[in-house]
Amino acid sequence: MWLEILAWVIVIALFAIGMAGAVYPILPGALAIYAAFFVYGLMVSFEPFGWVFWTIQTLIVAVLFLADYAVNAWGVKRYGGSRASVIGSTIGAIAGPFVIPAFGLVIGPFLGAVIGEMMAGSDLKRAVEVGWGSARRPFLPRVVVKIVLQAAMIVLFLLWLIF
Repeated sequence: MWLEILAWVIVIALFAIGMAGAVYPILPGALAIYAAFFVYGLMVSFEPFGWVFWTIQTLIVAVLFLADYAVNAWGVKRYGGSRASVIGSTIGAIAGPFVIPAFGLVIGPFLGAVIGEMMAGSDLKRAVEVGWGSARRPFLPRVVVKIVLQAAMIVLFLLWLIF
């Protein structure tokens, strides 16, 4: 009984961290919510979750990551960035949180875009402008999409447990 209560405390905490991650990019967002499913499975039971559940949840996480990539690429391209700066900002978005844990999600894409643009032959001023495009991704639409999809993940989890 106490293990199940502890599991629910951890699951709810991970859900809260995940939802906060939609607004604060330094938090793990969808990955925290996804981790909550494993916590529940390990501490209570994986029985309610079949391949359909895991496929749907994994697709939602993939859509979230792809949408972040697309918004990032759009921001770089909007500021006239080259293909190299888009690739650099993507690498920065992936590596940034690991290299600079607290601020890597913002600094990583910026530095990646700057380095990529400089490798494409632009001067520093132009590269910084493109990097700014990566850092200035459209915030509100991104947050709304994340909140909706992450809430859908949580609702699906609860529905799977109920039915």
